[in-house]
Amino acid sequence: MCYKGAKNTHYENESLASMDLNIIFLINFASSLFMMGLIWTIQLVHYPSFHFIDEGNFNEFHAFHNQRISVIVIPVMITELVTSGLLWWNEGFVSLNGIGFYLVFAIWLATAFLSVPNHAKLAIGKNDSIITSLVNTNWVRTVLWTLKVLLSFYILI
Repeated sequence: MCYKGAKNTHYENESLASMDLNIIFLINFASSLFMMGLIWTIQLVHYPSFHFIDEGNFNEFHAFHNQRISVIVIPVMITELVTSGLLWWNEGFVSLNGIGFYLVFAIWLATAFLSVPNHAKLAIGKNDSIITSLVNTNWVRTVLWTLKVLLSFYILI
């Protein structure tokens, strides 16, 4: 199997380079696919359910959510970022995998500047308007991860 961009001028052994890049691409695609499935679940089920947690239990629930989701999300997001960066570096700044890297970078920006501030506010206590903001702004990440998977699938075929 060889995806469209598996040519690397940085290696003397081109077949080794293609194999390495195929593995990197498949790891990248798997991490993006996993995160897309997770973000759709978070978007449609988990974040909206925050509204149904009573105020007395909300701080404990939110702390539990942040601790447990981080164990799942952080390693996969780092894997996706690193493998996207490697593919971008190999193919150049203007390439399909370059666009994939920019999408992943945009996801990280959306996480840092939209999701994290909302979660920080919710760590203080339940606030339905902040929960609504979290759900609404999370659409940015949901759309970006979906686009990243569609792009990766296009590259794969």
